[in-house]
Formats: sequence, C-alpha cells, structure tokens
Amino acid sequence: MFRLLIVCTALLLTSAADLEAKTAKQLFGAKSTPSQLGPASHGSYAKGCLAGAEELPETAPGWQAMRLSRNRNWGHPSTIRFVERLSAQVRQIGWAGLYVGDISQPRGGPMRSGHRSHQIGLDADIWLKPPIGRTLSRAERERISSDVVVSGDSVNAKWTPTHHQVLKAAASDPAVARIFVHAAIKQELCWAEPKGTDRSWLRKIRPWYGHNAHFHVRLTCPVGEIGCVNQAPIPAGDGCDATLAWWFSDEAKNPKPKPGVKKKPRRAIRMADLPLACESVLQK
Repeated sequence: MFRLLIVCTALLLTSAADLEAKTAKQLFGAKSTPSQLGPASHGSYAKGCLAGAEELPETAPGWQAMRLSRNRNWGHPSTIRFVERLSAQVRQIGWAGLYVGDISQPRGGPMRSGHRSHQIGLDADIWLKPPIGRTLSRAERERISSDVVVSGDSVNAKWTPTHHQVLKAAASDPAVARIFVHAAIKQELCWAEPKGTDRSWLRKIRPWYGHNAHFHVRLTCPVGEIGCVNQAPIPAGDGCDATLAWWFSDEAKNPKPKPGVKKKPRRAIRMADLPLACESVLQK
C-alpha cells in the first residue's frame, strides 16, 4: 500500500513537471482526440482551450473539411451548428457548399503552427473558393488552395456578387460576433451594398491582415458558459468610414517600429497562462 502511494505520488509529480516544462502548444498539439468532458469553451480566443469538442464531419452535402492532416476540424458544438446553417444558406445562394479550413484542435489550446487564436473552438476559417461540385480526395484537400480574391487595394476577377451574398449570410447569423477579411473585401462590401437597406451586418465585417483567400468567422461565447471570454464589443457604425480608410494608408501597410522601443520575441504560452480548467481538459 505504501509502495503504491509512492508510485502514485511520483506519477502526479511527473505529470506536474511535464506540464511545467512543455509549452501549451506542445501539450495540446499532441492530443488527437477530444476530452471526455461536457462541451465548454474556457478562456479567450487566443488564450484558452476547448472541452467536449465535436468533430466537423470530413464530408457532408453542404461542406468539405480541408487540410485533414492537421486534425483541426474540431469545434464547440455551436460552431458545428453554424457551419451547418451557413452551408444550407450558401447552397440556396448559388454555391455548391463550403470548403472549411481550420476550426480548432481536438482540445483547443495553442497550435503548434499558424494561428494565435482558434483556441476555444469558436473560430472557423471558410475558404473564398466556391466548391467545384464533387467530393475531393484527401490528397486533393491537401494540395489545392483557396482563391486569392484581392489584388493590391481592390478585389480582383475572382470576386463575384455571390461572394458578397455568402459573407452577408454569415455576418447576419445571430451567433456571429465578427468576421475578419482583407480590407479590400470590406471596402467592396461597403461599396456594393445598396444604400437605404439594412447595412447593420456590415458592422461585423472587420478588416484584418492576411485574409485575402478566406474569411475568419468568430462566434460569441455560448450562453451560460461563464468561463468563456468574449472579445471587446465592436465599435458603433458599419465600419465603412475613416477607420476602413486607414487600412489603405502607409501607416497600415508599412508599420514602423516605435522609436526607442525594442521588439521582444513573443513568449510561448504555458499552461500557467491558461485557465485552470484547461489542465482538466488536457488530462481527461
């Protein structure tokens, strides 16, 4: 009995030491299955984890999950339901469905590569490439890329009015907090949406770097999940103003370091930086 107690204590100490020694992205990136806990998002979009994740099926009538080797087609159940709703809408609009990129890892948390966010299962990347109307092989899903719909400061010939309607449908969903796109896409939406109509959905479309081939949907924290931290509210207005014009300025395109301020390398997130609940998510 005494020997068993010693062994169990040693295992606990080893586990604690392992958590302390490794970065959170190493620990969460090593998990290939979800936790055996009820669904819950813990923490914030860029510093948290996901319990009880649901897998987005690789193939369905309304979507295909891409880059399957990454094993990032996991999300909070509310995110999976959103994909189901949007896929039904885009098929009515004129697309054959959706190509869905990264959502989250099986237990959320920081990723070994790529995103800083996507940690609590409430972010999803949707490709701006209209599906071709047939089921892709796993190899094709690794090989093909989405369409870049931006050239310079404007959208290019790959952009269509249907893209506008797809983004409008996504932003009009009540569960959506914001959608990140390239500034040129936001600008095109502002210009093309008729005046005198309900333009409130445009408020959720937020310009951000790099989103020229996909749009990044971020959902609000599910009701009742007190451990989930929403992002700060979106400013008032539709965003088709001076705040959008800034993204085309030299300051935005060529940011310069502040005088006398030395940029420090970003420190890797460790378990101590995450909500305490994430230890249970990792271990159960």
